[in-house]
Amino acid sequence: MAGEGDDVKLLGAAVSPFAVRVRMALHLKGVSYQYLEQDLFDKGELLLATNPVLKKVPVLIHAGRPVCESLAIVEYVDEVWADGASLLPADHYGRAVARFWAAYIDDKLFPAWISILRAATEEDRTEKLEDALAVVGPMEDALVQCSGGKDFFAGDSVGYLDLALRCNLFWFKALREMFGVTVIDASKTPRLATC
Repeated sequence: MAGEGDDVKLLGAAVSPFAVRVRMALHLKGVSYQYLEQDLFDKGELLLATNPVLKKVPVLIHAGRPVCESLAIVEYVDEVWADGASLLPADHYGRAVARFWAAYIDDKLFPAWISILRAATEEDRTEKLEDALAVVGPMEDALVQCSGGKDFFAGDSVGYLDLALRCNLFWFKALREMFGVTVIDASKTPRLATC
């Protein structure tokens, strides 16, 4: 396996869906790595040295070189450890579609559920939930279109877009338990509800 003997470290935080996304990719590719939990309120020297611009997790350090931003890291992992199934679709159009929806998740879905978490009042939370539901609807359509009727966006196996979405799901469960809100509702988004 390419890069098999290389030193691999991941700077992350258990609460970060973006770090979870990278951990999922490393696991799927069978990459051994050292996980280094970061304190996001008291950022350490290694995090600041390896991601001096954004100063956030995740950061993958491979053979002493940092790679930042979770989607870029997932693509890097997919290319460096290319043995086995690829996380990205094989065809150019499929890759473009997967990248579009992954960016949609990060640019629209993540801020939508974070706004529910940060809402100061029940009224505000209800409004933010409606915004989140409007964002989730197109994801249901994307799953139907991309999956070909199978369980994952990539069809029979977990792929790039599955990682992009599924790393957020543990927070959806937390929102339900904390505030009684359901972001993915089986009556409105039945395919996503099975994720």
